[in-house]
Amino acid sequence: MKVNVQTLDAQAAGDVELNDAVFGVEPRTDILHRVVLWQLEKRRAPARATRERSDVARTGKKFGRQKGGGTARHGDRKAPVFIGGGKAHGARARTFGHDLNKKVRALGLKMALSSKAKDGSLIVLDNLDVAEGKTKALVAHLAKLNLNKALFIDGDAVNVSFAKASANIVGVDLLPAVGANVYDILRADSLVLTRAAVEKLEARFNG
Repeated sequence: MKVNVQTLDAQAAGDVELNDAVFGVEPRTDILHRVVLWQLEKRRAPARATRERSDVARTGKKFGRQKGGGTARHGDRKAPVFIGGGKAHGARARTFGHDLNKKVRALGLKMALSSKAKDGSLIVLDNLDVAEGKTKALVAHLAKLNLNKALFIDGDAVNVSFAKASANIVGVDLLPAVGANVYDILRADSLVLTRAAVEKLEARFNG
């Protein structure tokens, strides 16, 4: 699959051949759904378990007289009413994650990339160099490219000038190639890859 390459100024900069094994896979909703669920569940932090009455090590000795003491007839310091006692109806430790086969996760990423290529929302740029890292300059570039909510993926590391310029622009996200993931790709209106990103992503699946 051959795709035109542009500059940030929306000028032609040649073309690049995309590997059909990575960018030409027929997307399947069920696979993408499974991978997105797996990603979102991995982000959830499990609740920290509180110590309930049976988890607290305190004396069970009766510490007052049965009658005449003027207090309730307690026989256990582990009761929730005492300082240092167990927590009544406390939070329980829970895990929300589930395993997903590596092959399925890799297939999901290929399908996410392919879905953007298929519907024409994949753009390949020569590089992400922004003059002096100025936000104003980047806003002008985005207007020329007709981009609003977009995910930019660079090579080994993100472009410093682009990262600085895009920091305050709502709807513009930037990731290195190693951080490419199904959830972020699908939620973006447009996917923008650099030449370096294309090379890294194809090498990721062929390595």
